[in-house]
Amino acid sequence: MNSAVLFSGGKDSVMALYHALNNGDDVKYLLSMKSENDESYMFHVPNIHLTDLQAEAIGIPLLEARTKGIKEEELDDLLDAFKKLKDLGVEAIYTGALYSEYQKSRIERLAGEVGIQVISPYWHVDVEEYMNLVIDSGFTVILSGVAAYGLDEKWLGRVIDRKALAELIKLSEKTYINVAFEGGEAETLVIDGPIFKRRIEILDAEIDWDVSSGTYNILDACLVDK
Repeated sequence: MNSAVLFSGGKDSVMALYHALNNGDDVKYLLSMKSENDESYMFHVPNIHLTDLQAEAIGIPLLEARTKGIKEEELDDLLDAFKKLKDLGVEAIYTGALYSEYQKSRIERLAGEVGIQVISPYWHVDVEEYMNLVIDSGFTVILSGVAAYGLDEKWLGRVIDRKALAELIKLSEKTYINVAFEGGEAETLVIDGPIFKRRIEILDAEIDWDVSSGTYNILDACLVDK
């Protein structure tokens, strides 16, 4: 099946891509929605500019669509992007949706309007099992944003490995955070993994911290051989 993946470069969209490839789909494009609004309800924002580098590292063409990120109005931009995919012969779009009914319902409605199937392979997955799967699959995932009690500045740029996951699970017992960050607790970026032909090396980054939340902004990065 000719497919595309709604791709932010975070762990969930990368895992959706991984599933699609393992499922035998012919993934023609990665669709990246680039929002001007940091508070977009629909789209991932931190380090979204790196989807270009990720697509190159993976070896799948990237289709970019710009949006001002205004609530509900940004859906028109997504609809236009879906129409382009349909015209390019795409039959299905994969998403990394885990629990957000707000995002999933809107994606399904828009895709339905243009006749594209929506597949969300990890919908309502057990979050601890899912995070273990991400690690077991060999993906290198870093935190690119945090916005929850217990996740301080030291978490920014940190790799989510076994030790980090154990800390998150322990933290969730006290603060009830979602360890897969489905409550908006954190944003992620994938810099390497089994579907990456080359890995991303971060050359320069800065931390932007404000009281209780912050982002890890990558200023320069390149691809290196594995």
